[in-house]
Amino acid sequence: MTSDIDAFTSPTLKHLRESWWDDDFTEFLSETLKPRPGKRILDVGCGEGLGEISIGRLHISQIRLVGIDLILSKVVEARRRTTAHNQRVGFAAADACHLPFAGGSFDSLYCVAVLQHIGDVRSAVGEFARVTARNGRIVAVVPDNAARYVFSSVPSGARAFAAASAFFALVTAARSDKADTTIGPKLAGLFAQHGIEPVAVRLFPVSSVALGPLPSDVWAARRASVENALTQIASAEAQAAARSYQAALDAYEADARTAGTTFVEIQNTMLFAAVGQKE
Repeated sequence: MTSDIDAFTSPTLKHLRESWWDDDFTEFLSETLKPRPGKRILDVGCGEGLGEISIGRLHISQIRLVGIDLILSKVVEARRRTTAHNQRVGFAAADACHLPFAGGSFDSLYCVAVLQHIGDVRSAVGEFARVTARNGRIVAVVPDNAARYVFSSVPSGARAFAAASAFFALVTAARSDKADTTIGPKLAGLFAQHGIEPVAVRLFPVSSVALGPLPSDVWAARRASVENALTQIASAEAQAAARSYQAALDAYEADARTAGTTFVEIQNTMLFAAVGQKE
């Protein structure tokens, strides 16, 4: 169990990609982006450089990778990590809605688990189209935050999940977050509106299965997520929802421990990967 995909700790799967990015996903990117010697590839929302390191392992000579992220500390860490892998990658702190590049600067572009945080997704996709050369590939991947399946073998698990969903919905509302967390299925349509021909939509399942007692640190992380969220809001309604969630979580943990080796918790969601080609 990893807190990054735990529906009991967050309203969105915002930190997901560090958990599921594997060789299969790297192969998918390779197949769709078609990296070749001399190709220029932009990573929008590079985080700490995971994508660059993964693509670098393909050992494609003379490939030119560039990564941008809104958070400067992540850009610094991405540079450190890629340098440690003897990779030469260009990095910059930049906004996805205002990319600091001339039109047609890149042969392909990818954006993973970023668009769910952007309020003006249309502007971001428009920028993707602008900086990508004609016939270049564009890949955008986002998790399906609207359909998170959670099963628990004890009834209090369903009640705790409902309480968590209610609480985190209030937290999101209090933050005035305008981002569309259900953007995944809409990506192909957005591509078409910006001169990007939709080529494919692929779904990647992401799941977590716990059999037997959950480690103490999982329960601790769930409680910490409530406390952390409360430091960011002052809503009386959210405070009340937090108390309800904490009580439901206490009951859930007690029932799970009583169930012992027969306890089961399953979580599942999907990733939407839209592939397009600049017209």
